[in-house]
Amino acid sequence: MESILPVFPSVTQLAIPAFILLILLELISIRYFKAHGEYETRDTATSLLMGVGNVVAGLLFGFVAYGALLWVYQFRVFTFGFQWWLGLIVFIIDDLRYYLYHRIAHRARWVWAEHIVHHSSQHYNLSTALRQSWTGHFTGMFVLQIPLVLLGVHPAFIAFVYGFNLVYQFWIHTEVIGKMPKWFEAVMNTPSHHRVHHATNPRYLDANYAGTLIVWDKMFGTFVPELEADAPRYGIVKNIGTYNPVKVAFHEWISMFKDAAQPGLTIGQRFRYIIMPPGWRHDEKSGGSEVLKQDFVRRNPDQAGMPGLPPSLDAGE
Repeated sequence: MESILPVFPSVTQLAIPAFILLILLELISIRYFKAHGEYETRDTATSLLMGVGNVVAGLLFGFVAYGALLWVYQFRVFTFGFQWWLGLIVFIIDDLRYYLYHRIAHRARWVWAEHIVHHSSQHYNLSTALRQSWTGHFTGMFVLQIPLVLLGVHPAFIAFVYGFNLVYQFWIHTEVIGKMPKWFEAVMNTPSHHRVHHATNPRYLDANYAGTLIVWDKMFGTFVPELEADAPRYGIVKNIGTYNPVKVAFHEWISMFKDAAQPGLTIGQRFRYIIMPPGWRHDEKSGGSEVLKQDFVRRNPDQAGMPGLPPSLDAGE
């Protein structure tokens, strides 16, 4: 017999007052107490507008993915309830799901087109955590939640548990905090680990995809530690140079479809502009992360084989 579906609160919306308070505290600590970090007024305003737009987009279009998962739910193998211990299990499994989504988002341009929004700021502070996509509901990545739904976990319960993952990720967007205790850094995602993820330094590209548990990156070979000798530089490889939230939200979609619509391409080439990693080009003049890493090693041969970098000048060629 199926349990009665509780009314789950939106964890992220309940946390918004705390988000704003923490942003203000971080800003004060940077401006008046010389904490490490930086705020730029227009950049912060853009991040906040992107966050508002993300909430609005969820209210307008969130029913699409939720409705699809509800339809899948009727084919479940088991029917689980809503016990707290199940919530812990779902949290861990869904955190792995987030790792997979996040890795895909950096390696497939279709998903990168929405995720790039979160990386578009050249500053790294708590307001950056709120710089979220308006178009994530259209990429189809909700399919990664289907296995849990087929096992018998209700989509509403998954959404509720995932809210705690998102709330956790807020505080790691800061330069105020250096490194946490070693035992914590070994297991959990931290500001240090996530600064690496947001950095454009060649060694840091395509690394540290974790949401809450950094162990996934260590298990699957995508972990790179933050080095004092190579301080993170934030943004995207080719920064867009605008604070216009509409351009921030849609610029990569426009660029992607323009690339795919170039005259003289085969159908396969057009398709690859959609699914290949950012920087892929049909004329083999790629500017992808692998090429940037190789170029860095050519200029700095002593760095070959360091975490995040190819082992030799010929790697990948």
